[in-house]
Amino acid sequence: IYVVFTIITVIVSLAIIIPIRSFVIMPFYAQGTAMEPTYKDGDYLLINRFSKDYQRGDVIIFRYPKNPQQFFIKRIIALPGEKVQLKEGSVYLYDTQNPNGYKLSEPYLVPDMQTIGLDGNIIELASNEYYVLGDNRNASKDSRSFGAVEDSYFIGEVWFKAGEK
Repeated sequence: IYVVFTIITVIVSLAIIIPIRSFVIMPFYAQGTAMEPTYKDGDYLLINRFSKDYQRGDVIIFRYPKNPQQFFIKRIIALPGEKVQLKEGSVYLYDTQNPNGYKLSEPYLVPDMQTIGLDGNIIELASNEYYVLGDNRNASKDSRSFGAVEDSYFIGEVWFKAGEK
């Protein structure tokens, strides 16, 4: 009876855990310094794989477009259909409500953090592309180097910081 009960318990547990981990919540360890001070190297995060309603400011996990075996963690800066420009150390956005653009407020950055790269170029995003940047711009490999990211590479949004190193 004990063996049968153990086998049933294992089967039921797997029937619950595998779908939840595959489709709803996924564990993830932050690696590197690209998202400091928000997330530090070794932080244990839970990723919401269920929701696909991404907004500006969301921190997401995605597969690196140039090597899909590698995962990146970045913050969404610009949404599909928008235009983004990096100038004077800041991010400027252009959309239908703001055709002349506006400077993006980024309270999650440390004071005096400069966003350097492609100064002056306006990048227009397609209907399935997002512009993503790390919070620690000096140590982040992000859309400034590999371009906008298609939503098909997205794994999910950081839902919860479960622990830290």
